[in-house]
Amino acid sequence: MKPPTQSRWNFPAPIDWPLDDDVVAVGADLSPDTILYAYAHGMFPMYLDAKHRNLGWWSPVERGVVPLENFHASRSLRKSAHKFHCTVNTAFLAVMHKCATTHTQGNWITQDFIDSYGALHQMGHAHSVEVWNERNELVGGLYGLRINKFFAGESMFHTETDASKMALMHLVSLMTLAGMALLDTQWNTDHLASLGCTTVPRDRYLALLAEAVTEESPFS
Repeated sequence: MKPPTQSRWNFPAPIDWPLDDDVVAVGADLSPDTILYAYAHGMFPMYLDAKHRNLGWWSPVERGVVPLENFHASRSLRKSAHKFHCTVNTAFLAVMHKCATTHTQGNWITQDFIDSYGALHQMGHAHSVEVWNERNELVGGLYGLRINKFFAGESMFHTETDASKMALMHLVSLMTLAGMALLDTQWNTDHLASLGCTTVPRDRYLALLAEAVTEESPFS
């Protein structure tokens, strides 16, 4: 897949981005072309206010990434693995709805986002990993967007211990098998750091991204 090279919106070039602010643009829309262009150029959308009126485009000064070879699966996580099974792209909208409703703070996943990423999923650009328990209940998962060797993790959830970690572990395994290179988590957190997530400065991230989005993966 060739990443978009142009957008009908006048996004600023990275050289014009503020050096001390994660928000680099405001406005535009959530059409598939706009979203794909933004991700291919280091930005992702989130609303700026609780009333969901101002759409911001973010490129964190310090970006969270998971080096695939450094993913850390703890002994307790490996021990929990037998309780779950994972699938891919079988319940994309359900995963998005769970991500939108199980987080109590900072929830930015509105119906507009669900509609837009659902359309990207139908187009083959957005993907989900689902985690099911022994009763075949959806208890964890994540979703995000892929461009060639790049995957942007958007959000994940769990309703049982270790279920979201299982989703991430499964994603890392799939990306490794597919010869992919860059797993973006937007920001780093203590939870992600325990799994091997690290932080890179914005300019380094943009260099890694430019390489990953232009190199096609040998496997879908």
